[in-house]
Amino acid sequence: MASSNTVLMRLVASAYSIAQKAGMIVRRVIAEGDLGIVEKTCATDLQTKADRLAQMSICSSLARKFPKLTIIGEEDLPSEEVDQELIEDSQWEEILKQPCPSQYSAIKEEDLVVWVDPLDGTKEYTEGLLDNVTVLIGIAYEGKAIAGVINQPYYNYENNEKQQLREHRSEAKAGPDAVLGRTIWGVLGLGAFGFQLKEVPAGKHIITTTRSHSNKLVTDCVAAMNPDAVLRVGGAGNKIIQLIEGKASAYVFASPGCKKWDTCAPEVILHAVGGKLTDIHGNVLQYHKDV
Repeated sequence: MASSNTVLMRLVASAYSIAQKAGMIVRRVIAEGDLGIVEKTCATDLQTKADRLAQMSICSSLARKFPKLTIIGEEDLPSEEVDQELIEDSQWEEILKQPCPSQYSAIKEEDLVVWVDPLDGTKEYTEGLLDNVTVLIGIAYEGKAIAGVINQPYYNYENNEKQQLREHRSEAKAGPDAVLGRTIWGVLGLGAFGFQLKEVPAGKHIITTTRSHSNKLVTDCVAAMNPDAVLRVGGAGNKIIQLIEGKASAYVFASPGCKKWDTCAPEVILHAVGGKLTDIHGNVLQYHKDV
């Protein structure tokens, strides 16, 4: 069946374009300078104007195109009329050229649950650690994460900064600037795309873990694994990307705090390339709408 005729691949193609739009919103809010920070449950649990606008954009864009979807977003926002400029109705055509895995070809819209984290790594976003930030759209069927999109609004951020510095020093070399931002996507049974899969250097055991939400249990668990190195960064999406790009061997966070919208999209990308994401007891995570 051509993927353009399947609900799942049309949804993934839309989610790709919608995630890119959300990434642009995240960058725009920083550029305008007013983050509109609100504390939710504590000083490390924050919400910004970018979280709010990006979620409105993602959820409203998806709901208009796929009205029977169940969409669950991180932010608890009042229902209000959404500005038309926040709506994205395009689809990424390259995804529609891909075949839909046969086990998902007959899925109906109402069978799917979409988990949305409009800005993963909010604490780091407010502190200017912009390369930690991701936009996450995960798609689940019968409680299992089966497709996901991750946008990194500030991918190549450091390269752009260095390029600007060289230009300021009149050392700029010929060639195009590094493109800011990228979008990774995947479907189980098809693969994951938009990045270069790499392995950790042979013989190295590198752990990535939380930067902003640590406690004694987390640090004790990491220490018990006797790693060669420990990376402490923000964002679940960012940490999964470290795994698939060979910067870390494992992501360990032995504590309550991760939510389904943090893990749904990243889990798909990880599983599509042979990795595994479980709870602390080794159980698979469930993504039913009532979980």
